[in-house]
Amino acid sequence: MELGIIGLARSGKTSLFNAVTRGRAQVGAYTSRAEPNIGVVHVPDERVNALERIFKPKKTTYAEIRWIDFPVAGFGAEGPGAVFLADLAKLDALVHVVRAFEDDAVPHDEGSVDPRRDLEALELELTFADLGLIERRLSRLEAEMRSVRAGERGALERQRELLGRLHRHLEGGRGLRDLELDEDDERELRQYQFVTRRPALIIVNIGEDALGRAGEVEAEYRALVGGPRVAVAALCAKLEAELAQMEPDDAREFRADLGLPEESPLHRAIVTAYELLGVHSFLTAGEDECRAWTVRRGATAPEAAGRIHSDLERGFIRAEVVPCGDLVAAGSMAEVKRRGLLRTEGKSYVVQDGDVLNILFNL
Repeated sequence: MELGIIGLARSGKTSLFNAVTRGRAQVGAYTSRAEPNIGVVHVPDERVNALERIFKPKKTTYAEIRWIDFPVAGFGAEGPGAVFLADLAKLDALVHVVRAFEDDAVPHDEGSVDPRRDLEALELELTFADLGLIERRLSRLEAEMRSVRAGERGALERQRELLGRLHRHLEGGRGLRDLELDEDDERELRQYQFVTRRPALIIVNIGEDALGRAGEVEAEYRALVGGPRVAVAALCAKLEAELAQMEPDDAREFRADLGLPEESPLHRAIVTAYELLGVHSFLTAGEDECRAWTVRRGATAPEAAGRIHSDLERGFIRAEVVPCGDLVAAGSMAEVKRRGLLRTEGKSYVVQDGDVLNILFNL
C-alpha cells in the first residue's frame, strides 16, 4: 500500500512522516524544492505476533505501508510540485495534512490558522491539474474525430461524453473521488491519471492544547468533507513524532500521564486508511514464515492466492481456512484439525479479515 503525504507549508506533514516511520529517517522540514521523503513501515498486527509465538518461524513478515512525504504544495501546472502529479495519481490514497495549531515560530502575517481554507486551497490546485488533463485530452479527441469516418467514432464519442461529465463535475468545485461511475466508466478511466480520484485521508494536525477535543475536531471535519472515499483523523503530529522516539512501554506510560488513550491515533489512522481503501489482511503461517497479506475486501480465495504468487492463483484447487482466533485458541494446527475447525473452501470463497490460509494448487 502506498500513501502520499501532502499539505501546505508549515502544516506539519513532515512531522507526521517522522511519526509514522517511527523516527527511522528523522527528516527535517523542506526548505526548498527536493525529492520526496520515502519510508516503509510495518503495520502492527497482534495476530502475526500470536502466530509467531505458535510456529516460531524462521521469518516473520508484516503488511507494509510505503509512506511518501511530498515537498510543499504547488501542484498546479506552474507549481514546483507539478512534476509529482503523475506520482500522486498512482498512489493508493492521499494523506492531506492541514494545520490546526498555533506556532510561535511562525511570523504572525504568515501564521494565520484556517484549516478549512488550507484544505480547500490544495484541493483546488489538484482540481485544476485534473481539469487541465481533461482539457488537453478533449482537444486531442476533437482532432482524432475529424480524422476518422463517422461510423468509427462511437468509442471516441463515448470517451468525449465521459470526459465532459468529469469536467462539469470538477467545475462544480468537487473532486472526482465522490463521483459515482459505472463499471464501463471505471474501466475507461484506467487509462488516465486523475489525482482527485484518489481516496483521501484528511489529517487535522492539532496542538497539544487541543488533544482533549480530538474527537470533536474529527466529527466537525467529517461533517465538512466526509464521504465514501474520504476519511478524517485528528492528531498532534509533533507529539506523535516525539513519542515515536520512545520505547513502546515508555510511550504508553507517557500517554497515560497525559490522560490519552493507550491506542495511538496513528494506529487509528492506519485502520482508517484500510477502511477507506476497502482492504484487510489474511495470514499464512508455518515454520518457514508467518505473514500478513493485504487484499481487497470481497476478494475470493484464488485472488488472495495470487497475492502470494501468481502460480498459486493459476493452479488454484482449494484453500484450507481457519480463523486466526481459532488457531491461536487451539495452540497448533494439529489441534485445529482435531477440533474440526479447519475448513476446505473453493474458488468462490470470499476471504475474511484474519483468515489463515493454506493454498492447494497444481500446475
